[in-house]
Order: sequence, then structure tokens, then C-alpha cells
Amino acid sequence: MIAKTEEDFQGLKEIGKICGAIRNELVRCTKPGITTKELDEIAGEMFEKEGAQSAPKGEYDFPGYTCISVNEEVAHGIPGKRIIQEGDLVNIDVSGSKNGYFADTGISFVVGNGEEILQKICDVAKEAFDAGLKKAKPGAKKSGLGKAVHNAAKQNDLTVITNLTGHGVGRSIHEAPDHIFNYYSRWDDEILKDGMVIAFEPFISTLEEEVYQSDDGWTFLTDESFVAQYEHTIILTKEGPIITTL
Repeated sequence: MIAKTEEDFQGLKEIGKICGAIRNELVRCTKPGITTKELDEIAGEMFEKEGAQSAPKGEYDFPGYTCISVNEEVAHGIPGKRIIQEGDLVNIDVSGSKNGYFADTGISFVVGNGEEILQKICDVAKEAFDAGLKKAKPGAKKSGLGKAVHNAAKQNDLTVITNLTGHGVGRSIHEAPDHIFNYYSRWDDEILKDGMVIAFEPFISTLEEEVYQSDDGWTFLTDESFVAQYEHTIILTKEGPIITTL
């Protein structure tokens, strides 16, 4: 969407703050021994308390309030009986709506002490996000964000997931622009607009560049790579980007 009114900005900031708070609480509660279902139930209670709705559950009938992915699971992991272990790579992805406005945010992190490479891809995902954020200006080319992400990965001897992308958000969970790639695409030269709302989400991989969908119809997996994501909802303005989900 294009945010134009004060009501738009306040509505986007409100649901962004809610989704950010749920994400942070789930990260705080992710300890060895807890199940992904138990984490998801915390999110459900928080959505209800805030008078907000889970976007995956409400829009797509997803079997959870949030997407929680562990190790080989890259995205859209279904909360269930899986028990979190020390050293796991976990991704918490929270999206929701309130009063007709949507936000989307996610973060990957290592539980306790894990392999050094896992922390590295989490750090580079944040680094790639920050690099792309500098390119997120009205009048700039959308492809500049992807180029910044890919460069950050290459400089650290890592790669990106090419078939998972950022997207427009605001009045629905997925809207135009349909794709914000994590690599440079010469034909992807759409001009970013003042007030445009996007979910920008670099995916940094240790090796593979594509994910595939599991038999459950939701979860995206890799065969032999670990992947970290870092995502926020952003309103692009002439004065600078506004991150709603901090």
C-alpha cells in the first residue's frame, strides 16, 4: 500500500509495534526444553490481548498463530511438538493485522551456544538488512535492495535464497510490489514510491540458493544448508524509512 494519511501511519505503527513485541517475547521465551507449540500459544494470547489477529491463521488458515522454523526448516514452520535444543537455529516469524492494517517481521537466532557459522549467518542477515535499508528511498530502484543483500552475503563467503523474497504489505499481508529479491535482477527496476509499505527480509544461506516445500504443504526446507532471515515492515518516506516493527 501507499501510506498517505495520519490514520495510515498510526495504524501501521500500531500493528507493527504489536508484531514486534510478540516477536521479542517469543525470542525471550525460546529456551531448551520448550516446544514450538508452547511458544506459539504465547503469541496467540498476546494477539488476543492486543485485539489483533494472526495474519497466517486469519488470511491463509495456517495451523498456528506464528511461523516457527528450526534448523533445516527455513520458513513457514508449523508450531508443534518439536522441542527446542541448545544450539538450535530458530526463526520466529510474526505477522498480524488490526483495524485493517498489517505488519510482518521475523528474526533468526541461535539458542544458547551453537556453531559459529550459525551466529555468522544471523549477523550477516542483519548486516544485509541494514545495507538494503540504506537503499530504501522514494525514487530509488527496488533492485538496489537486492543488490545490497547479495553483496553483503558474497563479502562473507555466503549466498542468498533466491526463491524467498520480500513483498508489499499494509492493507493485506502480501500485496504489490510482489517481490523484493535478495539479489540483483536487471529487469526488477520498479521505482520505490513515497509512502510505500514493504516487508524487507534478507535470507542468508551457508550454501544452497533455493528452498523447497515439504510434504506438509507449508514448511520450506533445505537439504544441506542453514539459512537465517531478518525482516521488518518499513514505510518509505522522503525523510527516511520508518521501521514499524522494531
